[in-house]
Amino acid sequence: MPFFVCRLIAPRPTFAFDMTEAEREMMGRHGAYLRQWAEEGSVILFGPVGDPKGPWGLAIFEAADEAKVREILDGDPVLSSGAGFSHEILPMMQAVSGRRLLHANP
Repeated sequence: MPFFVCRLIAPRPTFAFDMTEAEREMMGRHGAYLRQWAEEGSVILFGPVGDPKGPWGLAIFEAADEAKVREILDGDPVLSSGAGFSHEILPMMQAVSGRRLLHANP
C-alpha cells in the first residue's frame, strides 16, 4: 500500500511557542485524533518537526490512495477549525524502514 507525507503548517511560525490555551486544547484534540488513526494503522508516525524556519507537523500515512488521506484529514480538528492551518500531502516514491523495503511506487 502507498505511503504519504503530510505537512501541517501552522497559522504563524511562532505557533508552537506561543499558542493560546484554546489552541493548546485544539492541538490536544488533533493529537488524540491522529493517535486513533495510528492505532488503526493508517498513520505510521506523527509529531512536530523542529524546523529553524518555524516548527511544523509531520504525519506519515499508509493508505490506498491520496483520497483516503484527504478523507482522514477532513476529520482532523485542527484542519476543520478555521484557525488558519494548512497542509500538504505528498506521495512517497519509496519508503524504507531500517533495511526493509516497505513500498516503492512504480
